[in-house]
Amino acid sequence: MKPSPARATAYEVVLRVFEQDAYADRAFETAAEGLDSRDRGLAQRIAFGTVQRRRTLDHAIETLARRPIARLDPQVRAALRIAAYQLGYLDQVPAYAVVTESVGLVRRARLESAVGFTNAVGRRLAEGIRPLIAALPESTALEAALKHSYPDWIAETWWREWGPEEALELMRAQNEAPETVVRRNGLRDGAAVAGEADPLIPGALRVERIDEAALAAGLIQPQSRASILTGLAVGVRDGERVLDLCAAPGGKATQLAQWAAEVVAVELNEGRARELEETCRRLGATNVRVVQADGRRLPAELGGFDRALVDAPCSGIGVLAFRPDLRWKSKPLPELQLELLRAAAERVRPGGLVTFSTCAVNAAENEEIVDACGLELDDLGAEWPAFRHPRRPELLLTLPHRHGTAGFFIARLRVPAA
Repeated sequence: MKPSPARATAYEVVLRVFEQDAYADRAFETAAEGLDSRDRGLAQRIAFGTVQRRRTLDHAIETLARRPIARLDPQVRAALRIAAYQLGYLDQVPAYAVVTESVGLVRRARLESAVGFTNAVGRRLAEGIRPLIAALPESTALEAALKHSYPDWIAETWWREWGPEEALELMRAQNEAPETVVRRNGLRDGAAVAGEADPLIPGALRVERIDEAALAAGLIQPQSRASILTGLAVGVRDGERVLDLCAAPGGKATQLAQWAAEVVAVELNEGRARELEETCRRLGATNVRVVQADGRRLPAELGGFDRALVDAPCSGIGVLAFRPDLRWKSKPLPELQLELLRAAAERVRPGGLVTFSTCAVNAAENEEIVDACGLELDDLGAEWPAFRHPRRPELLLTLPHRHGTAGFFIARLRVPAA
């Protein structure tokens, strides 16, 4: 059987992510070109789900194939991974079609000698993967990491900081498809944008799908509710000058531009700086000036800002539902985060404010950074009580399993008055 367009696309994405170290979202955009909406949706679900669940899938394949997965040809490995995901996690998928199309993918790769093996393992997966996964224990961090497909360090971190029950809820939540949310762009006048307004986060709209026409017209910006909350927490007042130290791709910088007189948006990477400029053009953020530079070593003339935002590079373990491959690449970056926070504080006027945020859910990248910087904390929890940090009420923390959005940490700090 010739592989369907959706499964062929998912196969290409999985192959590129794990054999060529490609980013899943970029690999998908290339591979899915030309697919209709139905095939595109199925392809994305299979590809991203397979990437997320890789650890559990590999365990099932090795157990049922009785062969280390590292010894398989890359094409066979990719075909069996997408088959295992569909058979283990998708409902109403005909097992016969899944196995037959996986065999077709191997045959298309001209690995005729592996066709029989792929067929045999596919049949074993069809019969055995669901009971195998169901029987996996989750009473320790390492057991849960295997069952829910996380690196050990993430599971151990959450187990230690949140306890077993909440750690498991975090793991489960970040294996589910995230909600689709856009921010209504206050810089553009236009027709009303369809969507369900969030009652707690102004400007956030839940939508079934991205309206491509509204996106192209600059009426909306795809942005999680937690990300929109971060921009709001900066608290910009009309006429202020704002520094956004880690600004690409530009969702928060253009959000801040709705109130600020000027936003200086800093980005180190040349390609991402161009992306940032394009976001500003599309959204009409003419008061945003993009500066390509290292946020720790800014030009001397950039100073005296009323406020700064440091949405710092981080492990990203609060956005794993949005970025399926990130769990396999992420690592904490506390030293860089503290350097950036201190650098931002030096560029803010006496008495000004610095907002520090990460999309991480671990103390080493969050509370420990703001405690180490030596600045006085504003009480953000009093302003946004629905999102108070459970252990530090002056801070904000959105949690995927509690708030249904990305995991973001937010703190606002005051630079000492002269």
